[in-house]
Amino acid sequence: MKKRKACFFLLSLSLLLFGKLSLGAVRLPALIADRMVLQRDTELKIWGWADRNEKVSVHFRGKSYLTQADKEGSWSIQLPAQEAGGPFLMQINELAVRDILIGDVWLCSGQSNMETPIERLVDRFPEINESNNHMIRYFKVPTQSTLDSQSEMAAGGRWYSGVASEVMTWTALAYFYAQQNYAHTGVPVGMLVSSLGGSTIESWISQDQLKEFPGLTLDRPALDSMRLAQQDLGLRDWIKLDWNDSSWPTFRVPGYWQEQHIDRKGVLYFRKSFELPTTLAGRYAKLYLGTLIDSDSVFVNGHFVGATGYMYPPRKYTIPAGILRAGNNNVTVRLRSTAGNGGFVEDKPYKLVVDDNEINLTGEWKYNVGVDLSLVASYLPRLNNLKTVGSGLYNGMIYPIKDFAVRGVIWYQGESNTGAPQDYANYLKLLISDWRLSLKRPQLPFLLVQLPNYMRKKEHPAESGWAGVREAQLTVARQVPYTALTVNYDIGEWNDIHPLNKKDIASRLLLAARKLVYGEKLVSAGPTYERMEIKDNKITLFFTNVGGGLASQDGGTLRHFAIAGKDRKFVWADAIIKGNSVVVSHKDIPSPVAVRYAWSDNPADANLINKERLLASPFRTDSW
Repeated sequence: MKKRKACFFLLSLSLLLFGKLSLGAVRLPALIADRMVLQRDTELKIWGWADRNEKVSVHFRGKSYLTQADKEGSWSIQLPAQEAGGPFLMQINELAVRDILIGDVWLCSGQSNMETPIERLVDRFPEINESNNHMIRYFKVPTQSTLDSQSEMAAGGRWYSGVASEVMTWTALAYFYAQQNYAHTGVPVGMLVSSLGGSTIESWISQDQLKEFPGLTLDRPALDSMRLAQQDLGLRDWIKLDWNDSSWPTFRVPGYWQEQHIDRKGVLYFRKSFELPTTLAGRYAKLYLGTLIDSDSVFVNGHFVGATGYMYPPRKYTIPAGILRAGNNNVTVRLRSTAGNGGFVEDKPYKLVVDDNEINLTGEWKYNVGVDLSLVASYLPRLNNLKTVGSGLYNGMIYPIKDFAVRGVIWYQGESNTGAPQDYANYLKLLISDWRLSLKRPQLPFLLVQLPNYMRKKEHPAESGWAGVREAQLTVARQVPYTALTVNYDIGEWNDIHPLNKKDIASRLLLAARKLVYGEKLVSAGPTYERMEIKDNKITLFFTNVGGGLASQDGGTLRHFAIAGKDRKFVWADAIIKGNSVVVSHKDIPSPVAVRYAWSDNPADANLINKERLLASPFRTDSW
């Protein structure tokens, strides 16, 4: 573990000192790669990076497109809308991207039910093992949560096909939806899955959209100031041989910070100059720096010679031949102490050994403060919500893919917000408008998966956070254009928050897409509550999306209707279908005021459907 930390430190140090290593050639984002699916019938952005001002040519389907990298090394071109088909080859300078399909790309996001591994479903759906569909493709965006928007996703993502040798890399819902969509349209399908188990909806919304929720937004000036305070003032210049440290205070080695009146926590730089005769110049040498508190990086004449990540080991560093010179030389120690009493431990050797010659390094050194952790800490009270602030997954997993064209979004999330469902509708509206703005598609379709049933059934009507989220999902589907909702409270599992029947959820999503996205004339939703009338001791409920008429799913009595009087206490009610309405009553409630349907964590017994056998969405007529 300590060796790994040391290797990581050395790599980080190299990047700080010398910047990103140049890869030389044109570089592409992970999404633009072999087996990718590009969205049909819309302009397509192809982008990447190269050397500054490098000319980039893109050849695709018999045409060439030319551009040039800007001064930051970024480049992009726009392909005109393409018809479905493939496979095709794309040549970008010396890079060849093969096996490209043109079809429909779906961005799938949410939490763990969106990323349930397909291997969990094989026993229930054995046909998965025989999958042989190379016209469906899958890409899982690697997890990345950050405080700032990222231009690139985390490493590790790649495209996979739907053939048996690769199908186990897929997530379950993406697989079943891709299979069914391709079977219906005959068009290649790409499933771009950007999800994370346990995530809340707030983490998928940008900071610009969360401004009305101060507890979820960053104090950006405080964060920027803290980052400035965290910047190491000396790493680039204070290690140089010729750096002028004459105005720096002095420090006696060996010794401790507090004993010499240095009341700081953080990173200090200590510099020691020494003379070397011509006969020793350029020689291999060993540097002994006793024991340091806590962690150090050491430089000789500006060259990094070693580091130790904690306080206990003796510091023995080798100086390669060619670094030491005749005359003036310098040793710089970058020493970090988070406790505030760093130092050079007494009764230890502090010397340079060249052949049989020793140069004493004790005595007077110069020092300066590179990072003051007390200044960093002064900003923390203004940033005490860093662990709960929103937008992290948007920054790391949506923003980097915003330029990749998609046909629509499938959103399956809400379980982590059932503890506070009152804000969920607002969050979901913000997410939809946010992503439509980011992806530059104001009418981008959203298919919403309403939460299935979960947990034990309740004997009596009760409040439910799960019902609250379902209501919010219905509200958004009714109020926000180009959205559709699937209702699923009959296919969950009371004892498993990750129900296995993702195949039927996929079927319902495809039905919704057929109407919303592909423009087919069909009934794609179950009965949806519209209004009520109270007359005498009965409440009559009216619905839209009745299709061929209202019915009971199992042909029996309607279940899971609850009614309340002025005391606001709900009891199970009698409910009967009357034409395209439902009449609800209870013999002990002469003056009812409100009705609820399927309002519970697990309303699996609820059975109101239309004759197209689509479930009525849970609802309530009250707002208590």
